[in-house]
Amino acid sequence: MLDLLGLDAVAESVYRAMLVHPQAGVEALRVQLGISEEKIRTALDRLSELALVRPSANDPRQMHAVSPQLGMEMLLAQQQAELAARQQRVEASRAAAVRLISEFAHQKPGAAETDVIDLEGIDEIRDHLVALNSDVKEEFLTFAPGGPQTAANMQASRPLNQLLLERGIRMRTVYLDSIRNDPPTVAHAEWLTSLGGQVRTAPLLPTRMIIYDRRTAVIATDSDNTTVGAVVLSAQGLIAALCALFESVWQTAEPLGAPRRRDAEADPLTPQQSTALRLLAQGYTDETIAKRLGVSTRTARRIATDLMAHLNARSRFQAGAHAVQHGYLSTVPD
Repeated sequence: MLDLLGLDAVAESVYRAMLVHPQAGVEALRVQLGISEEKIRTALDRLSELALVRPSANDPRQMHAVSPQLGMEMLLAQQQAELAARQQRVEASRAAAVRLISEFAHQKPGAAETDVIDLEGIDEIRDHLVALNSDVKEEFLTFAPGGPQTAANMQASRPLNQLLLERGIRMRTVYLDSIRNDPPTVAHAEWLTSLGGQVRTAPLLPTRMIIYDRRTAVIATDSDNTTVGAVVLSAQGLIAALCALFESVWQTAEPLGAPRRRDAEADPLTPQQSTALRLLAQGYTDETIAKRLGVSTRTARRIATDLMAHLNARSRFQAGAHAVQHGYLSTVPD
């Protein structure tokens, strides 16, 4: 019955017997359950690991079974922590996969030269993007991390975006949630949607990426400094994986003009706060969290301070522990 919580049948039967007969020792449990002393002791070791039994305060030689309410809460908290850790690994794996593809795809044995093109410097990147933009026929997918966009970049991109949308190109863009607090970027995104583009926001994005017609992808080699270089990929296996990544993020991202999907009673944290909490639990610095969320370091520190206050924690480590106990980490989307 409790195998999903880490208890095998023998350990569960020993735990139940100790709850019914608190004073029973190993010998009494052996007789009552009809199993060997070795199995009883193995079960007690497992129960001790799970903190379901502990030495009695009255007699350290006697084991005491904690109440089912407390015991089950501890087991559920452990399950939530494990689930949060798995979700963190999935998200980290996504970002790592994209980085690895962009960094080493050109070393793939036997790959055609046209499958991977390395671009160095902003001039090469811009020239290649112009060529790709002129050839796109159906769809234009973009991850735009970095938070609020610069006025110069938005102004420079308008003529091209307008031309693509007027040609009937389907354009979908995912920005970071932090742009919602930047009126110029919001205005630019609303301008895109007015012409038929679709815009959503997510608390975190793996890297800067553009996919053309599900045939070619351009990925920044350094998300923190996109002017350094980029890699152009056209191997269909890689493109399929990157399209799947985009669709996964798109499904959980929130449309810019729609009400935020948030139930204050079920989850009092915003998606941005939940993401910041997960990054805090993983040990990232304020500076790194700020870059990942697309906000200033000062804002990242304020978010961390607000989270600690919300969780009644005196340290970041304690905040992570409290977050697991309250189930916040287990509800963060991957």
